[in-house]
Amino acid sequence: MKVVFMGLGYIGLPTAAVAAKHGIEVLGVDINPEVVATINQGHIHIVEPALDKVVKEVVANGRLRAALQPEEADAFFIVVPTPFKQNHRADISYVESATKAVIPFLKEGSLYVIESTSPVLTTDKMASFIFKERPELKGKIHIAYCPERVLPGNVLHELVHNDRVIGGIDEASTDKAIAFYKQFVKGELHKTNARTAEMCKLTENSSRDAQIAFANELSMICDKVNINVWELIWLANKHPRVNILQPGCGVGGHCIAVDPWFIVSDFPEQAQMIKRVRETNDYKSDWCANKIKEACVQFEEQKEREPVVACMGLAFKPDIDDLRESPAKYIASRVISEVRAEVLVVEPNIKDHSSFKLIDYQEAYQQADIIVWLVAHKPFMEIPKDNSKIEMDFCGVRK
Repeated sequence: MKVVFMGLGYIGLPTAAVAAKHGIEVLGVDINPEVVATINQGHIHIVEPALDKVVKEVVANGRLRAALQPEEADAFFIVVPTPFKQNHRADISYVESATKAVIPFLKEGSLYVIESTSPVLTTDKMASFIFKERPELKGKIHIAYCPERVLPGNVLHELVHNDRVIGGIDEASTDKAIAFYKQFVKGELHKTNARTAEMCKLTENSSRDAQIAFANELSMICDKVNINVWELIWLANKHPRVNILQPGCGVGGHCIAVDPWFIVSDFPEQAQMIKRVRETNDYKSDWCANKIKEACVQFEEQKEREPVVACMGLAFKPDIDDLRESPAKYIASRVISEVRAEVLVVEPNIKDHSSFKLIDYQEAYQQADIIVWLVAHKPFMEIPKDNSKIEMDFCGVRK
């Protein structure tokens, strides 16, 4: 079997590599020539544990190769970004472009699957788009939606062991997609229809968003009354039916910070709680930035000089290099532009950045007067605490 993965990012590349490792011939397509060249050399362009070894292996044995354009295959998988626009409506233009690129290669019996997180009815829209261009294929190809549900930093394991929800535009499409995923997924494959599968993905991330918002709101309340929120949550979680998550400096990433808006934009009257949750988590980032500004003003008044501030971490979660929708990145940008201070920016998982001049984390800690913990990267946990410094912990490094 030969398959094409459209998109070789944080989900597309690992999925393509896992499929190739299980004996499937895979062509990965990306619009970035550097990404294509890197993968064809057996290397990777993202940070994900153990992925480099798998890619090196499957490229070497010819099971995986990369290209700028698709070609004939038995199945096509759309794994491209779906960001939101300024009005928080989903931008499915990448899905449309990837679909348009594969339409000439579809034939009777082909399998077409969208994995990109998408608003409800996107799969139906793409099916209509395909059949408008190729009416002779109606009823002769299989179209389905199967959202990814993996955790960055543990993607290779979860791609194989997590359950998957698979929904086709008809029962035959669902069965065809399930037959493909059975080749490498050990988790249970749950059958449904396309629009339910689409809503399932959005629901999962909206639920997570709400749980995090509760923890973030709690952290701001605790700050008002000088309560250690980390200790409070630890104690509250001793209740047999309570499981409060950990607060942070906001919510980022390609899923939780984005997907709930897809529901809100399509169902504005009904999605009142989901909208409020999103606003709470977005506000937490502004709250953190304002707390840093206040600390810098107080330092300058007391010391009669501008402070040196170290913003520790830019990624949207620990131990990855993904900055998409990162609240830490947003906060660091605000501090640089709005605070009277020398600002040092740290991200140990990235060598260079176009907007930030990065510095070694140990050097930053030594130089700074105010340490702002934004991401709980493992190396940060090993830094001994210097009581002469002001530490502002928004992610639990010092809990």
